[in-house]
Amino acid sequence: MIDHALRPRTLVLPPAPYAAALLGGWWLDRHVHAFPLDWGAASRPLGWLLVGIGLALFGWTLATFWRHRTTVNPYKAASSLCTSGPFRFSRNPIYVGDWFILGGVSLLLATAWPLLFAPLIWLTLRYGVIRHEEAHLEAKFGDEYRVYLTRVRRWL
Repeated sequence: MIDHALRPRTLVLPPAPYAAALLGGWWLDRHVHAFPLDWGAASRPLGWLLVGIGLALFGWTLATFWRHRTTVNPYKAASSLCTSGPFRFSRNPIYVGDWFILGGVSLLLATAWPLLFAPLIWLTLRYGVIRHEEAHLEAKFGDEYRVYLTRVRRWL
């Protein structure tokens, strides 16, 4: 039996599916078939805005982890339950930020290919990462975490 209280049994490094989608999408667009994502003059500014929102959310989440003296490492045990900062709105704010970055970089690369990988990214995160993180947090923090689950949505 796995003791989830010791640490999460995360199967995939969380940024990896996003990075694979961006690299694979870029390669498909350049070598197989162009699948343009072009909103004219708005594409580049909107792309940078989305990337900026994603990075800001990442930074806010890291600052929250540091204030709570817990780890951002998905392979290590949490030392405290973060429910403030971006965790008031999402149980997975870094992953939400990663979605913004994926959309922004897709616009900057002017290709829709990476976005077609979205269902695969979602499945990988949900079952290869989040399921294990949630089991760890429930085993470690019990009722405190279960109450948090009733107040805050997984994504937004």
